[in-house]
Amino acid sequence: MKDSHGRTIDYLRISLTDRCNLRCIYCMPEDGVCSMSHEEILTLEEIEAIVRVAAELGFKHIRLTGGEPLVRKGVVDCVREIVNTPGIERVAMTTNGTLLPRMAKDLKEAGLSRVNISLDTLDPDQFRFITRRGELADTLVGIDAALEAGLNPVKVNAVVVRSLNQDLLAFAKLSLDRPLHVRFIEYMPVGESSGVDGCGWGPDDVIDSDDVVRIVSEQAEAEGLGPLIPQNEQAAEGWGPARYFAFEGAQGTVGVISPMSRHFCSECNRLRLTADGKLRPCLFSDLEYDVRTPVRAGDMEGVKAAIFEALGHKPEDHFDIVGTDRKMSQIGG
Repeated sequence: MKDSHGRTIDYLRISLTDRCNLRCIYCMPEDGVCSMSHEEILTLEEIEAIVRVAAELGFKHIRLTGGEPLVRKGVVDCVREIVNTPGIERVAMTTNGTLLPRMAKDLKEAGLSRVNISLDTLDPDQFRFITRRGELADTLVGIDAALEAGLNPVKVNAVVVRSLNQDLLAFAKLSLDRPLHVRFIEYMPVGESSGVDGCGWGPDDVIDSDDVVRIVSEQAEAEGLGPLIPQNEQAAEGWGPARYFAFEGAQGTVGVISPMSRHFCSECNRLRLTADGKLRPCLFSDLEYDVRTPVRAGDMEGVKAAIFEALGHKPEDHFDIVGTDRKMSQIGG
């Protein structure tokens, strides 16, 4: 599958739900977003039908997101069905990790191959501030459960925000003794353009990923660890645009994702499917194409047409657009 700019598109990110058991300040308001009705949300059978069509067209990689995908009833069976779809090579998930202790083994047995766990701080008090209701220990136990279940790779995604003053070296050191792949992600102004729900975040909170690498390397050298060493792009079996580094002798890696300072739009390989059945060609754009109507009508040619329409309108670049109508939890990350 090629878009109108010649990029190969083989990766579909699917939001299973807009609901979440946390309320992270960059993702949704404290009281949550106005949840979609049962009738608005795609059924798991509809999602599976869309995946079958996408696979026929050449999509190979599926990532399940939310909200929090593990709050969706039937998620393990959904993973199993998608894994068994001809043409699909890998199925991954992005989660906050809190429900992994009781679900990681079942997900692995269903065929989930990899997991990204969102974690923005290693300070318990700051974790409660960011998530508004979570406990750091729950996510840390979730990371352990993912490793114990044999999910590989296990990645830890941290959004870097200047005003939070996160301990970046502490994150990076998670990669030393276990095969964890820590990725620092530049803050992306998705959602309201004047800061997210009054928490005051804005362009000044973006830290260039090159600065992140420099800060971590300088602090690590001061502790005698040595600097981060560039790795090849396959260091963590990535599907996306991360650049990877590692400490000498470390079991895992440290990556950076730079949507603001280094646009990787020329390498973009994905479409996004929202929980209510809209295809989004770009995270930073409010352009959406309806796939729910044709799939509910049993019109698989209509599903294909919606995918082709979304591909045809995939922008060449996001051009630093600030603010979108939907918040991150409503898009699917």
